[in-house]
Amino acid sequence: MTPLKEELGKLAQVKKTGTTTVGMVCKDGALLAAESKSTLGYLIASKESEKIMQLDDHIAMTIAGASGDAQALARYLKAELKLFSIENQRKASVIGAATLLSNILQGSKFYPYYVQLIVAGYDSAGPHIYDLDPLGSVEEERKFFSTGSGSPMALGVLEDSYKEGLSLEEGAKLAMRAIKSAIERDIGSGGKAIDIAMMTKDGVKITRHDIDKIGK
Repeated sequence: MTPLKEELGKLAQVKKTGTTTVGMVCKDGALLAAESKSTLGYLIASKESEKIMQLDDHIAMTIAGASGDAQALARYLKAELKLFSIENQRKASVIGAATLLSNILQGSKFYPYYVQLIVAGYDSAGPHIYDLDPLGSVEEERKFFSTGSGSPMALGVLEDSYKEGLSLEEGAKLAMRAIKSAIERDIGSGGKAIDIAMMTKDGVKITRHDIDKIGK
């Protein structure tokens, strides 16, 4: 085992981890979804964690991995995007925010942030989602993506049911179904709620949905 893998393994035992998140491009905006369980080793640390963080008026991010690392990155991004808007009198593009985050992660690769992230937003070019790994690799996803320990199950549902031209409401239902599928099989995913963030030309709207009431 490499020193990096050994270090990441140790971090997983002492940091809040365990997640299923989903990002999706819809015809009228970008969508993020995440469940609300976080684990501390074999302990359920919280059933009401917030795994979607708003970075700007038009951009949000999902977090998977170590909560402390992800929260620090979110604070960093919020400050940088605020400074950009003040200095340039305009909002940063979604790819600009994702590239900045990529550069931060790459600059810390010898002491990496233990995270996997999805950045989503809506700008003049429309809706976008980007996924990033701990070393700063960034990829634009044209349809959907999922991160976290429950992502294999969620991706199976998305691969089967995603269709071009979904509305945000249809996308939200599909995202919740994908996450509920992951919850059924992944011990790191669960909690009391699923959060949904919708990014449109009107901004970011985040809502929380009781897992027990979804689909009823």
